[in-house]
Amino acid sequence: MSRTLFDNPNDEPLAARLRPQTLEDFAGQEHLISPGKILYRIIQGDKIPSMIFWGPPGVGKTTLAGIIARKTHAQFINFSAVTSGIKEIREVMHQAEANKNFGERTIVFVDEIHRFNKAQQDAFLPFVEKGSIILIGATTENPSFEINGALLSRCKVFVLKALSVDDIMKLLTRGLKFLGNIKADDEILRAIANFSNGDARAALSLLEMTAINSDGEITPEILEQCTSRKSLLYDKNGEEHYNLISALHKSMRNSDPDAAVYWLARMLEAGEDVLYIARRLVRFASEDIGLAEPGALSMAVAAYQACHFLGMPECSVHLTQAVVHMSIAPKSNALYMAYNAAREDALNSLAEPVPLHLRNAETRLMRELNYGKGYQYAHDFDEKITAMECLPDSLKGKEYYNPTNQGSEINYLKRLEKIKTWKANHLSH
Repeated sequence: MSRTLFDNPNDEPLAARLRPQTLEDFAGQEHLISPGKILYRIIQGDKIPSMIFWGPPGVGKTTLAGIIARKTHAQFINFSAVTSGIKEIREVMHQAEANKNFGERTIVFVDEIHRFNKAQQDAFLPFVEKGSIILIGATTENPSFEINGALLSRCKVFVLKALSVDDIMKLLTRGLKFLGNIKADDEILRAIANFSNGDARAALSLLEMTAINSDGEITPEILEQCTSRKSLLYDKNGEEHYNLISALHKSMRNSDPDAAVYWLARMLEAGEDVLYIARRLVRFASEDIGLAEPGALSMAVAAYQACHFLGMPECSVHLTQAVVHMSIAPKSNALYMAYNAAREDALNSLAEPVPLHLRNAETRLMRELNYGKGYQYAHDFDEKITAMECLPDSLKGKEYYNPTNQGSEINYLKRLEKIKTWKANHLSH
Protein backbone atom coordinates (compact mmCIF):
# COMPACT_ATOMS: atom_id res chain seq x y z
CA MET A 1 0.00 0.00 0.00
CA SER A 2 1.40 3.43 -0.98
CA ARG A 3 1.76 6.23 1.52
CA THR A 4 -0.51 9.25 1.56
CA LEU A 5 0.35 12.86 2.34
CA PHE A 6 -0.98 12.38 5.84
CA ASP A 7 0.99 9.23 6.72
CA ASN A 8 3.63 9.68 9.40
CA PRO A 9 6.45 7.07 9.35
CA ASN A 10 6.89 7.58 13.10
CA ASP A 11 3.39 6.19 13.64
CA GLU A 12 4.61 2.78 12.47
CA PRO A 13 5.65 0.22 15.11
CA LEU A 14 9.35 0.24 15.87
CA ALA A 15 9.73 -3.23 14.34
CA ALA A 16 8.39 -1.91 11.02
CA ARG A 17 10.66 1.15 11.07
CA LEU A 18 13.71 -1.04 11.73
CA ARG A 19 12.87 -3.68 9.12
CA PRO A 20 16.10 -4.43 7.18
CA GLN A 21 16.18 -3.38 3.54
CA THR A 22 19.22 -5.43 2.48
CA LEU A 23 20.83 -8.75 3.29
CA GLU A 24 23.73 -6.90 4.89
CA ASP A 25 21.36 -5.40 7.49
CA PHE A 26 19.56 -8.67 8.16
CA ALA A 27 20.02 -10.18 11.65
CA GLY A 28 20.56 -13.89 12.16
CA GLN A 29 20.12 -16.85 9.74
CA GLU A 30 23.83 -16.91 8.92
CA HIS A 31 23.42 -20.54 7.84
CA LEU A 32 21.32 -19.28 4.91
CA ILE A 33 22.34 -15.72 4.03
CA SER A 34 26.02 -15.38 4.86
CA PRO A 35 28.05 -14.62 1.70
CA GLY A 36 28.44 -17.85 -0.24
CA LYS A 37 25.48 -19.60 1.40
CA ILE A 38 22.72 -20.95 -0.82
CA LEU A 39 19.98 -18.40 -0.12
CA TYR A 40 22.46 -15.54 -0.36
CA ARG A 41 23.55 -16.70 -3.82
CA ILE A 42 19.96 -17.19 -4.96
CA ILE A 43 18.90 -13.69 -3.92
CA GLN A 44 22.06 -11.92 -5.12
CA GLY A 45 21.85 -13.67 -8.49
CA ASP A 46 18.09 -13.09 -8.83
CA LYS A 47 17.66 -16.82 -9.47
CA ILE A 48 14.62 -17.20 -7.24
CA PRO A 49 12.94 -20.64 -7.24
CA SER A 50 9.61 -21.49 -5.63
CA MET A 51 10.36 -21.88 -1.94
CA ILE A 52 8.94 -22.02 1.57
CA PHE A 53 10.34 -20.08 4.53
CA TRP A 54 9.60 -22.11 7.67
CA GLY A 55 10.39 -20.76 11.12
CA PRO A 56 8.96 -19.35 14.36
CA PRO A 57 7.46 -15.85 14.52
CA GLY A 58 9.71 -12.82 14.31
CA VAL A 59 12.76 -14.42 12.66
CA GLY A 60 12.63 -12.60 9.33
CA LYS A 61 10.45 -14.60 6.92
CA THR A 62 8.47 -11.59 5.69
CA THR A 63 11.58 -9.39 5.82
CA LEU A 64 13.44 -11.78 3.51
CA ALA A 65 10.51 -11.65 1.10
CA GLY A 66 10.71 -7.85 1.15
CA ILE A 67 14.44 -7.94 0.41
CA ILE A 68 13.76 -10.27 -2.52
CA ALA A 69 11.05 -7.88 -3.76
CA ARG A 70 13.57 -5.02 -3.87
CA LYS A 71 16.32 -7.16 -5.39
CA THR A 72 14.46 -9.04 -8.13
CA HIS A 73 13.64 -7.89 -11.63
CA ALA A 74 10.38 -9.85 -11.51
CA GLN A 75 6.99 -8.43 -10.61
CA PHE A 76 6.45 -9.08 -6.90
CA ILE A 77 2.92 -9.66 -5.61
CA ASN A 78 2.30 -9.69 -1.85
CA PHE A 79 -0.54 -12.01 -0.91
CA SER A 80 -2.07 -12.75 2.49
CA ALA A 81 -3.52 -16.14 3.31
CA VAL A 82 -5.59 -14.50 6.06
CA THR A 83 -7.60 -12.13 3.85
CA SER A 84 -7.57 -13.88 0.44
CA GLY A 85 -9.63 -16.67 -1.11
CA ILE A 86 -9.96 -18.62 -4.37
CA LYS A 87 -11.29 -15.56 -6.24
CA GLU A 88 -8.25 -13.44 -5.31
CA ILE A 89 -5.88 -16.31 -6.17
CA ARG A 90 -7.39 -16.63 -9.64
CA GLU A 91 -7.13 -12.89 -10.26
CA VAL A 92 -3.45 -12.95 -9.34
CA MET A 93 -2.84 -16.02 -11.52
CA HIS A 94 -4.47 -14.34 -14.54
CA GLN A 95 -2.22 -11.33 -13.97
CA ALA A 96 0.81 -13.64 -13.79
CA GLU A 97 -0.19 -15.35 -17.05
CA ALA A 98 -0.42 -11.97 -18.75
CA ASN A 99 3.01 -11.03 -17.37
CA LYS A 100 4.45 -14.28 -18.73
CA ASN A 101 3.14 -13.50 -22.21
CA PHE A 102 5.21 -10.31 -22.10
CA GLY A 103 8.28 -12.20 -20.89
CA GLU A 104 8.06 -10.96 -17.30
CA ARG A 105 8.45 -13.22 -14.27
CA THR A 106 5.97 -13.00 -11.38
CA ILE A 107 6.88 -13.80 -7.77
CA VAL A 108 3.92 -14.36 -5.48
CA PHE A 109 4.64 -14.12 -1.77
CA VAL A 110 2.03 -15.79 0.46
CA ASP A 111 2.33 -14.96 4.14
CA GLU A 112 0.98 -17.62 6.54
CA ILE A 113 0.46 -20.04 3.65
CA HIS A 114 -0.52 -22.77 6.11
CA ARG A 115 -3.84 -20.95 6.60
CA PHE A 116 -4.88 -21.84 3.06
CA ASN A 117 -7.00 -24.98 2.78
CA LYS A 118 -6.29 -27.76 0.27
CA ALA A 119 -8.46 -26.26 -2.48
CA GLN A 120 -6.80 -22.88 -2.14
CA GLN A 121 -3.32 -24.41 -2.23
CA ASP A 122 -4.31 -26.54 -5.23
CA ALA A 123 -5.22 -23.35 -7.10
CA PHE A 124 -1.52 -22.40 -7.15
CA LEU A 125 -0.24 -25.77 -8.34
CA PRO A 126 -0.80 -25.63 -12.12
CA PHE A 127 0.71 -22.15 -12.32
CA VAL A 128 3.79 -23.23 -10.35
CA GLU A 129 4.11 -26.30 -12.60
CA LYS A 130 3.87 -24.19 -15.79
CA GLY A 131 6.30 -21.63 -14.47
CA SER A 132 3.73 -18.85 -14.62
CA ILE A 133 4.60 -17.89 -11.06
CA ILE A 134 7.41 -18.32 -8.59
CA LEU A 135 5.77 -19.06 -5.24
CA ILE A 136 7.32 -17.98 -1.95
CA GLY A 137 5.38 -19.07 1.13
CA ALA A 138 6.01 -18.20 4.76
CA THR A 139 4.80 -20.44 7.57
CA THR A 140 5.30 -21.06 11.26
CA GLU A 141 3.96 -24.62 10.86
CA ASN A 142 5.74 -27.74 9.63
CA PRO A 143 5.33 -27.68 5.82
CA SER A 144 5.27 -31.48 5.71
CA PHE A 145 1.91 -31.40 7.48
CA GLU A 146 0.45 -28.07 6.37
CA ILE A 147 1.43 -27.77 2.68
CA ASN A 148 0.02 -30.07 0.01
CA GLY A 149 2.56 -32.70 -1.01
CA ALA A 150 2.37 -31.88 -4.74
CA LEU A 151 2.95 -28.19 -4.07
CA LEU A 152 5.64 -28.81 -1.46
CA SER A 153 7.58 -31.09 -3.82
CA ARG A 154 7.98 -28.13 -6.19
CA CYS A 155 9.32 -25.80 -3.51
CA LYS A 156 12.68 -25.57 -1.78
CA VAL A 157 12.18 -25.39 2.00
CA PHE A 158 14.44 -23.04 3.97
CA VAL A 159 14.35 -23.44 7.75
CA LEU A 160 14.81 -20.20 9.69
CA LYS A 161 15.95 -20.42 13.31
CA ALA A 162 14.99 -18.40 16.36
CA LEU A 163 17.36 -15.46 16.74
CA SER A 164 20.12 -15.66 19.33
CA VAL A 165 20.24 -13.29 22.28
CA ASP A 166 23.25 -11.55 20.70
CA ASP A 167 21.35 -11.06 17.42
CA ILE A 168 18.44 -9.47 19.28
CA MET A 169 20.78 -7.34 21.41
CA LYS A 170 22.11 -5.75 18.20
CA LEU A 171 18.55 -5.00 17.06
CA LEU A 172 17.63 -3.53 20.44
CA THR A 173 20.70 -1.28 20.41
CA ARG A 174 19.64 0.03 17.01
CA GLY A 175 16.07 0.39 18.23
CA LEU A 176 17.18 2.45 21.22
CA LYS A 177 18.79 4.97 18.85
CA PHE A 178 15.52 5.25 16.93
CA LEU A 179 13.66 6.07 20.12
CA GLY A 180 15.65 9.24 20.76
CA ASN A 181 16.44 10.27 24.32
CA ILE A 182 15.57 6.94 25.96
CA LYS A 183 18.21 5.24 28.10
CA ALA A 184 18.53 1.56 28.94
CA ASP A 185 21.60 -0.28 30.16
CA ASP A 186 22.85 -3.58 28.71
CA GLU A 187 21.30 -5.55 31.56
CA ILE A 188 17.84 -4.28 30.64
CA LEU A 189 18.37 -4.90 26.93
CA ARG A 190 19.60 -8.43 27.61
CA ALA A 191 16.57 -9.08 29.81
CA ILE A 192 14.30 -8.00 26.93
CA ALA A 193 16.29 -10.17 24.52
CA ASN A 194 15.98 -13.20 26.80
CA PHE A 195 12.28 -12.57 27.32
CA SER A 196 11.56 -12.43 23.57
CA ASN A 197 12.51 -16.10 22.98
CA GLY A 198 14.23 -15.43 19.66
CA ASP A 199 11.43 -13.23 18.26
CA ALA A 200 12.80 -9.91 16.96
CA ARG A 201 9.36 -8.38 16.54
CA ALA A 202 8.39 -9.23 20.12
CA ALA A 203 11.67 -7.80 21.43
CA LEU A 204 11.31 -4.50 19.59
CA SER A 205 7.65 -4.21 20.56
CA LEU A 206 8.56 -4.70 24.23
CA LEU A 207 11.37 -2.15 23.94
CA GLU A 208 8.94 0.36 22.46
CA MET A 209 6.31 -0.31 25.14
CA THR A 210 8.78 0.13 27.99
CA ALA A 211 10.13 3.30 26.38
CA ILE A 212 6.63 4.79 26.11
CA ASN A 213 6.01 4.05 29.79
CA SER A 214 9.35 5.39 30.98
CA ASP A 215 10.44 8.88 32.02
CA GLY A 216 13.51 8.72 29.81
CA GLU A 217 15.10 5.59 31.30
CA ILE A 218 13.86 2.00 31.15
CA THR A 219 14.18 0.52 34.64
CA PRO A 220 13.68 -3.04 35.90
CA GLU A 221 10.44 -1.90 37.57
CA ILE A 222 9.01 -0.62 34.26
CA LEU A 223 10.07 -3.81 32.49
CA GLU A 224 8.39 -5.91 35.16
CA GLN A 225 5.17 -3.87 34.87
CA CYS A 226 5.10 -4.21 31.09
CA THR A 227 5.59 -7.98 31.17
CA SER A 228 4.03 -9.05 34.48
CA ARG A 229 7.01 -11.36 34.85
CA LYS A 230 9.84 -11.43 37.35
CA SER A 231 12.55 -14.08 37.56
CA LEU A 232 13.88 -14.47 34.03
CA LEU A 233 13.92 -10.73 33.49
CA TYR A 234 17.03 -10.53 35.65
CA ASP A 235 18.81 -13.43 33.97
CA LYS A 236 21.82 -11.57 32.59
CA ASN A 237 23.29 -14.26 30.39
CA GLY A 238 20.51 -16.80 29.94
CA GLU A 239 22.02 -19.20 32.48
CA GLU A 240 18.89 -19.29 34.64
CA HIS A 241 16.86 -20.47 31.65
CA TYR A 242 19.03 -23.60 31.46
CA ASN A 243 19.23 -24.00 35.24
CA LEU A 244 15.45 -24.13 35.52
CA ILE A 245 14.89 -26.64 32.73
CA SER A 246 17.69 -28.75 34.22
CA ALA A 247 15.99 -28.67 37.62
CA LEU A 248 12.68 -29.71 36.07
CA HIS A 249 14.27 -32.52 34.07
CA LYS A 250 16.25 -33.91 37.00
CA SER A 251 13.27 -33.72 39.38
CA MET A 252 11.15 -35.77 36.97
CA ARG A 253 14.01 -38.23 36.45
CA ASN A 254 14.22 -38.65 40.24
CA SER A 255 10.45 -39.35 40.43
CA ASP A 256 9.71 -36.23 42.52
CA PRO A 257 6.42 -34.76 41.24
CA ASP A 258 6.27 -32.01 43.88
CA ALA A 259 9.67 -30.59 42.96
CA ALA A 260 8.93 -31.01 39.25
CA VAL A 261 5.67 -29.03 39.50
CA TYR A 262 7.45 -26.31 41.50
CA TRP A 263 10.15 -25.89 38.84
CA LEU A 264 7.48 -25.93 36.15
CA ALA A 265 5.66 -23.11 37.93
CA ARG A 266 8.90 -21.16 38.30
CA MET A 267 9.46 -21.38 34.55
CA LEU A 268 5.92 -20.49 33.53
CA GLU A 269 5.61 -17.55 35.91
CA ALA A 270 8.98 -16.24 34.73
CA GLY A 271 7.67 -16.07 31.17
CA GLU A 272 9.32 -19.17 29.69
CA ASP A 273 8.06 -20.25 26.26
CA VAL A 274 5.47 -22.98 26.90
CA LEU A 275 6.29 -24.77 23.66
CA TYR A 276 9.95 -24.97 24.71
CA ILE A 277 8.90 -26.72 27.93
CA ALA A 278 6.53 -28.99 26.02
CA ARG A 279 9.28 -29.98 23.57
CA ARG A 280 11.56 -30.88 26.48
CA LEU A 281 8.82 -33.12 27.88
CA VAL A 282 8.54 -34.92 24.54
CA ARG A 283 12.28 -35.58 24.65
CA PHE A 284 12.13 -36.70 28.29
CA ALA A 285 9.35 -39.19 27.52
CA SER A 286 11.69 -41.23 25.33
CA GLU A 287 15.07 -40.41 26.85
CA ASP A 288 14.21 -41.17 30.49
CA ILE A 289 11.04 -43.30 30.33
CA GLY A 290 10.97 -44.98 26.95
CA LEU A 291 9.36 -48.41 26.82
CA ALA A 292 9.04 -48.60 30.60
CA GLU A 293 5.82 -46.61 30.02
CA PRO A 294 5.20 -46.14 26.26
CA GLY A 295 2.13 -43.96 26.90
CA ALA A 296 4.34 -41.18 28.28
CA LEU A 297 5.30 -40.12 24.76
CA SER A 298 1.66 -39.85 23.68
CA MET A 299 0.89 -37.73 26.74
CA ALA A 300 3.87 -35.45 26.07
CA VAL A 301 2.85 -34.93 22.45
CA ALA A 302 -0.74 -34.26 23.55
CA ALA A 303 0.53 -31.68 26.05
CA TYR A 304 2.52 -29.98 23.29
CA GLN A 305 -0.58 -29.83 21.09
CA ALA A 306 -2.65 -28.42 23.97
CA CYS A 307 -0.04 -25.70 24.52
CA HIS A 308 -0.09 -24.92 20.82
CA PHE A 309 -3.91 -24.66 20.74
CA LEU A 310 -4.45 -22.78 23.99
CA GLY A 311 -1.29 -21.03 25.12
CA MET A 312 -0.88 -19.56 28.60
CA PRO A 313 -2.42 -19.46 31.12
CA GLU A 314 -4.86 -22.21 30.08
CA CYS A 315 -2.23 -24.78 29.10
CA SER A 316 -0.48 -24.69 32.48
CA VAL A 317 -2.72 -27.50 33.73
CA HIS A 318 -1.88 -29.67 30.70
CA LEU A 319 1.83 -29.24 31.33
CA THR A 320 1.26 -30.06 35.00
CA GLN A 321 -0.55 -33.26 34.05
CA ALA A 322 2.30 -34.32 31.79
CA VAL A 323 4.99 -33.38 34.34
CA VAL A 324 3.32 -35.35 37.15
CA HIS A 325 2.83 -38.34 34.87
CA MET A 326 6.49 -38.25 33.78
CA SER A 327 7.62 -37.97 37.39
CA ILE A 328 5.65 -40.99 38.63
CA ALA A 329 6.18 -43.18 35.56
CA PRO A 330 8.77 -46.00 35.72
CA LYS A 331 12.10 -44.92 34.25
CA SER A 332 14.40 -46.38 31.63
CA ASN A 333 17.16 -44.79 29.56
CA ALA A 334 17.67 -47.95 27.48
CA LEU A 335 16.54 -46.27 24.25
CA TYR A 336 18.85 -43.32 24.84
CA MET A 337 21.80 -45.61 25.52
CA ALA A 338 20.94 -47.83 22.53
CA TYR A 339 20.98 -44.95 20.06
CA ASN A 340 24.20 -43.44 21.41
CA ALA A 341 26.00 -46.77 21.13
CA ALA A 342 24.63 -47.42 17.63
CA ARG A 343 25.46 -43.85 16.57
CA GLU A 344 29.10 -44.29 17.52
CA ASP A 345 29.38 -47.49 15.48
CA ALA A 346 27.43 -45.94 12.58
CA LEU A 347 29.81 -42.96 12.39
CA ASN A 348 32.80 -45.29 12.41
CA SER A 349 31.39 -47.56 9.70
CA LEU A 350 29.70 -45.17 7.25
CA ALA A 351 31.50 -46.87 4.37
CA GLU A 352 30.27 -50.32 5.43
CA PRO A 353 28.09 -51.64 2.56
CA VAL A 354 24.56 -52.87 3.16
CA PRO A 355 24.64 -56.69 2.97
CA LEU A 356 23.42 -57.93 -0.43
CA HIS A 357 20.55 -59.95 1.05
CA LEU A 358 19.09 -56.79 2.62
CA ARG A 359 19.11 -54.77 -0.62
CA ASN A 360 16.12 -54.35 -2.91
CA ALA A 361 16.51 -55.85 -6.39
CA GLU A 362 14.63 -53.18 -8.36
CA THR A 363 16.18 -53.90 -11.78
CA ARG A 364 17.45 -56.88 -13.76
CA LEU A 365 21.04 -55.71 -13.31
CA MET A 366 20.56 -55.58 -9.54
CA ARG A 367 19.24 -59.14 -9.56
CA GLU A 368 22.23 -60.26 -11.64
CA LEU A 369 24.47 -58.66 -9.02
CA ASN A 370 22.75 -60.78 -6.32
CA TYR A 371 20.81 -57.93 -4.72
CA GLY A 372 18.28 -59.52 -2.38
CA LYS A 373 19.73 -63.02 -2.77
CA GLY A 374 19.33 -65.00 0.44
CA TYR A 375 16.74 -62.65 1.96
CA GLN A 376 14.30 -64.43 4.27
CA TYR A 377 10.79 -62.93 4.50
CA ALA A 378 9.83 -63.31 8.17
CA HIS A 379 6.10 -63.61 7.44
CA ASP A 380 6.73 -66.79 5.43
CA PHE A 381 7.81 -68.60 8.62
CA ASP A 382 5.55 -69.96 11.35
CA GLU A 383 7.41 -68.08 14.09
CA LYS A 384 7.45 -64.84 12.03
CA ILE A 385 11.20 -64.69 12.63
CA THR A 386 14.38 -66.00 10.97
CA ALA A 387 18.00 -66.42 11.96
CA MET A 388 19.10 -64.10 9.13
CA GLU A 389 21.88 -61.67 10.08
CA CYS A 390 20.86 -58.01 9.61
CA LEU A 391 24.00 -56.19 10.76
CA PRO A 392 27.08 -55.62 8.57
CA ASP A 393 29.73 -58.33 8.88
CA SER A 394 32.01 -56.10 10.96
CA LEU A 395 29.29 -55.59 13.58
CA LYS A 396 27.91 -59.11 13.89
CA GLY A 397 26.85 -59.89 17.42
CA LYS A 398 26.68 -56.27 18.57
CA GLU A 399 23.85 -55.46 20.98
CA TYR A 400 22.60 -51.90 21.41
CA TYR A 401 19.20 -52.17 23.06
CA ASN A 402 19.39 -53.62 26.57
CA PRO A 403 15.92 -53.32 28.13
CA THR A 404 15.53 -52.85 31.86
CA ASN A 405 13.05 -54.62 34.14
CA GLN A 406 11.21 -51.37 34.89
CA GLY A 407 7.49 -51.01 34.21
CA SER A 408 6.27 -52.25 30.85
CA GLU A 409 9.82 -52.65 29.60
CA ILE A 410 10.07 -55.96 31.44
CA ASN A 411 7.70 -57.34 28.80
CA TYR A 412 10.08 -56.19 26.07
CA LEU A 413 12.95 -57.75 28.02
CA LYS A 414 11.22 -61.13 28.21
CA ARG A 415 10.24 -61.03 24.54
CA LEU A 416 13.75 -60.07 23.45
CA GLU A 417 15.27 -62.88 25.53
CA LYS A 418 13.01 -65.38 23.77
CA ILE A 419 13.96 -63.98 20.36
CA LYS A 420 17.69 -64.17 21.15
CA THR A 421 17.36 -67.74 22.45
CA TRP A 422 15.44 -68.82 19.35
CA LYS A 423 18.01 -67.24 17.01
CA ALA A 424 20.93 -68.78 18.91
CA ASN A 425 19.38 -72.25 18.65
CA HIS A 426 18.67 -71.92 14.94
CA LEU A 427 22.03 -70.37 14.10
CA SER A 428 23.77 -73.42 15.59
CA HIS A 429 21.84 -75.81 13.30
